[in-house]
Amino acid sequence: MTSLHESSIIIDGLNISKFERSVFEDMRKGGVTAVNCTVSVWDDFQKTIDNIAEMKQHIREYSEILTLVRTTDDILRAKKENKTGIIFGFQNSYAFEDNLGYIEVFKELGVNVVQLCYNTQNLVGTGSYEPDGGLSGYGREVIQEMNRVGIMVDLSHVGAKTSSDAIACSKKPVTYSHCCPSGLKEHPRNKTDDQLREIAEANGFVGVTMFMPFLRRGADATIDDYLEAIEYVIDVIGEDKVGIGTDFTQGYSTEFFDWITHDKGRYRRLTDFGKVVNPQGIRTIGEFPNLTAAMQRAGWSESRIKKVMGENWLRVFGEVWNG
Repeated sequence: MTSLHESSIIIDGLNISKFERSVFEDMRKGGVTAVNCTVSVWDDFQKTIDNIAEMKQHIREYSEILTLVRTTDDILRAKKENKTGIIFGFQNSYAFEDNLGYIEVFKELGVNVVQLCYNTQNLVGTGSYEPDGGLSGYGREVIQEMNRVGIMVDLSHVGAKTSSDAIACSKKPVTYSHCCPSGLKEHPRNKTDDQLREIAEANGFVGVTMFMPFLRRGADATIDDYLEAIEYVIDVIGEDKVGIGTDFTQGYSTEFFDWITHDKGRYRRLTDFGKVVNPQGIRTIGEFPNLTAAMQRAGWSESRIKKVMGENWLRVFGEVWNG
């Protein structure tokens, strides 16, 4: 691990791994300061509560390496204590059901990031894999309440019209926590230059993913291809609006990918990722320091590396959570 990586705040804007001891230990090995961990996708209110209870148990059980993140001060404390801060995040607003009051309840439990839709339609709006009718009236109320309590709006899997509506509706910065640019590879989940500019101009934020199907060279991608995607987004919107959102799926078998490529995990097939393998050089969370090293090799300045690896996320989280 380079001294620069060791001294930097490292924030991963999205991780949906199979959360267990080995994954948490790999987070420490990789020097990850804080990570947005998915605790809900198609889970309803009750099942999401169960998932949160399980994650809280993990945090208690492995308290020597983990801590819960409610505020940006908790991220700074995690860095100081050499722990990984766990941020609770949803990849769908499904768990809110039709009750705005649940939003504040989840915030009080530690939920700090919520993606509005996961690939398809819900009560709030439309995902990126079907015709997009835009944000619903209820969806506008959901965003207003998320703004009020301090939960970040995530639009990674959200359709283009619903995203535009959400960006216009939100009074606080919103994010694509894990996406890649369409300019390098056409894919329903990738974002066009115009979409990237739209979110950045509204003071929003982009986390760049290394999920293999979205990268230019797909299954042949290496850590340098991931860096190419990050640099592309920086060229479009500037280095202050960009961070890391790996979308790590560590510990899962092919059944998991079959589940996430179907609507609600069991109905119509939406896409087919084939065999998913992370880019060579950053196959595991423990290899996170290789990304900082790749940035150094590419001639990035120390200040740019520190911003993209975590300081930018820290700033924008502060604007949403603590505001």
